[in-house]
Amino acid sequence: MENGSLYELLGVKSTATTVEIKAAYRKKAMKYHPVSKNPNDPEAHAKFQEIAAAYEVLVDDQAREMYDQYGLDGLSGGGGGPGFSPEDLFEHLFAGGSFGGFGGGGGGRRKRRGSDSTIPYEVSLQDLYQGKTVKMQIEKTVVCATCSGSGGKPGTKPKQCSRCEGEGVIMTTRSVGGANVGFARIACPQCKGSGMTIREKDRCKKCKGEKTTKEKKRLELQIEPGMPDEYHIVLHGEGDQEPEMTPGDVIFVLKCKEHDAFERAGADLLAHVRITLSEALLGFSRVVLTHLDGRGIRFDSRAQEGGKKIYKSGDTVVIRGEGMPIWKKDAPRRASGAPVEKGDLFILFEVEMPDEGWLDTVDVQALRAMLPPGKPDLQASIVDEAKFEPSDIALFGDGDDAWEDDEFDETEDTQCRNQ
Repeated sequence: MENGSLYELLGVKSTATTVEIKAAYRKKAMKYHPVSKNPNDPEAHAKFQEIAAAYEVLVDDQAREMYDQYGLDGLSGGGGGPGFSPEDLFEHLFAGGSFGGFGGGGGGRRKRRGSDSTIPYEVSLQDLYQGKTVKMQIEKTVVCATCSGSGGKPGTKPKQCSRCEGEGVIMTTRSVGGANVGFARIACPQCKGSGMTIREKDRCKKCKGEKTTKEKKRLELQIEPGMPDEYHIVLHGEGDQEPEMTPGDVIFVLKCKEHDAFERAGADLLAHVRITLSEALLGFSRVVLTHLDGRGIRFDSRAQEGGKKIYKSGDTVVIRGEGMPIWKKDAPRRASGAPVEKGDLFILFEVEMPDEGWLDTVDVQALRAMLPPGKPDLQASIVDEAKFEPSDIALFGDGDDAWEDDEFDETEDTQCRNQ
């Protein structure tokens, strides 16, 4: 990465003050936060980490001076690098915390937040139309009840971790774009961030010193009418537990299954309805589809245009207020007893042509006399009789690759020239 790129990541000038750098980080971190703002963007987490790494360097006077003088190469040997993870930085900034511990020296252990659990949940279009309450059971990590999360037997005392010397964190190099930009703190893998360890013989028999166990937890998932596909239902604090950590969330991501009769676009629904040739020509009145709540929808083609409308394949009508519930407006309306506001239902007609056997059952000459006459010939000086065979429109264009000129050279100028 070129010198100055860390400033560009935060969107500040090289002369920016510490206050301006902190303000820029707040804005960028909020925009690219992978959980709260961009849960479906796989690139958001990497961008979030790059922004946090740039902030770690530029907010530290010593690291920033070294970076300004030597670029990223000046940081590769250590000596910069404050030391919180990007998630810690975000939490610290928006919790109104102090940055006094960034200058170096042990900042001590901080209360952290557990990771979130994201679970895809498959729903039908009927579920999203009518709403549904789902009770389910999941397995989650909880703090061991026997040792209250200490990991040891009653009366035993843990000792200081030899690897992190009780700090709960160890230093490691952090890199952005393949180049080291200094040190960062990570949770000590030996004591898992607690700073203390317990001898094997003194460990809790239930959790075996792990401080946590697994248990089944019943959860209730409320799917509200009109919720969109891919919506994230967040159950706050229902994630895995760890000692001295705030539990994360359980996030259910709704995945709507394809429906046989309806397509959805926002609050609107689309249904394809097939009608016969006689219905298209002479009109019809019948139940053309079953709605998502089980109601039959009757359509009378003669109710419009004096009953003389002839329907063709591709003709569309709309029934106002028969689409999906408009989710954000639905809850207060239901609470007040008012009718639920909905989108629209579009019906796309397709005319079914009779098969060849039908011609054997009718008087063809009489039918021809009743139908509109055929079109006349187009004028042409020479007329060839077409020899044809059945085909498929999907094959159109398949022969493009068959043409090849052995003398054609892509490097030559192929522009047409006047002769």
